[in-house]
Amino acid sequence: MNRSTFLRIVVAFAALATLAIAKPVHAADPVVILKTSLGEIDIQLDPKNAPKTTANFLAYVKKGFYDGTIFHRIIPGFVVQGGGFTPDMSEKPTDPPIKNEASNGLHNLRGTISMARTNDPDSATSQFFLNLVDNSSKLDPGGVSPDGYAVFGKITKGLDVIDKMAAVPTGSVGPFQDVPTTPVTLISATIEK
Repeated sequence: MNRSTFLRIVVAFAALATLAIAKPVHAADPVVILKTSLGEIDIQLDPKNAPKTTANFLAYVKKGFYDGTIFHRIIPGFVVQGGGFTPDMSEKPTDPPIKNEASNGLHNLRGTISMARTNDPDSATSQFFLNLVDNSSKLDPGGVSPDGYAVFGKITKGLDVIDKMAAVPTGSVGPFQDVPTTPVTLISATIEK
């Protein structure tokens, strides 16, 4: 190998090394593990398309807010909702509401997680729901609620668990409807390491 060829190889390797160093490293999207009384649900969050919603949800997870809460609303063929009530149906105090990110291009499809809210589009706090079926026509912007409900992740493991939840008998408790007659508990919510 002559000196000219050797120098070209060295320069090429140096250029590749520079590119490798300069290329930003992106961490994988965070995964939250919901350990429930009916099994484990792994949810991959989408901070790129729903940054505020993802950050809000992770803040509640990090402080242990969801641990010991229940899935207080189960509607077969629609959604499973949790994230705000204790087993005695007391609502937990929350952080201030966040801005609705429903127009982020994500859709309320089976196995996605979205923020629950009141009729005010910017009222979501801690409560979330898991879509049991494709609910785009009802819950995406322009559906039943014109402002839509913000999707911020999807289940990667545990669709069978939400199907088990959907089979639990429900009834009324005070002013609340669709409450499981046998509590479905969210034992813990943790961020996968």
